[in-house]
Amino acid sequence: MIYYVIALVAFLIDQGTKYLVATRMEIRDQIPIIGDFFILTSHRNKGAAFGILQEKQWFFIIVTLVVVAGIIWYLQRVKNARGSARMLPVALSLVLGGALGNFLDRVRMGEVVDFFLFNFGSYSFPIFNVADACIVVGVVLIILDTLLDSRRPNEPKPVTQPEQRTED
Repeated sequence: MIYYVIALVAFLIDQGTKYLVATRMEIRDQIPIIGDFFILTSHRNKGAAFGILQEKQWFFIIVTLVVVAGIIWYLQRVKNARGSARMLPVALSLVLGGALGNFLDRVRMGEVVDFFLFNFGSYSFPIFNVADACIVVGVVLIILDTLLDSRRPNEPKPVTQPEQRTED
């Protein structure tokens, strides 16, 4: 249950921040947070990450439904993980919350509200939102979990005693 709460919190933070940007800023408005390095920028994206696949909303809706169903199914399988294996369900929860956040935008408005802009000298990283950040962090944690999985000791298997024959 806690993993669905994590997904819900990610979803609510994403939707809350998008609501604030959409209702209090005009598109292309910018608010410098840390000089030219970090700027809140009201932007809309009709595509995927980095602006690819513009105007393919039905594709995103179908893919997101399949991904969300897969995440929920897999989360049910791994939700009782113990110890260091808890990273995977947390990662899946972040991806789930982020996917649902962007999904709701696409279904309601046909576009996603983006607003985080980071500049590194003359390079501007593509504008993104909280849902995107949750998805990226979740995917990084899934990769890390996969790498660490090979180092985890195998679960001890119960030792079964061979059946004892009794001589009559």
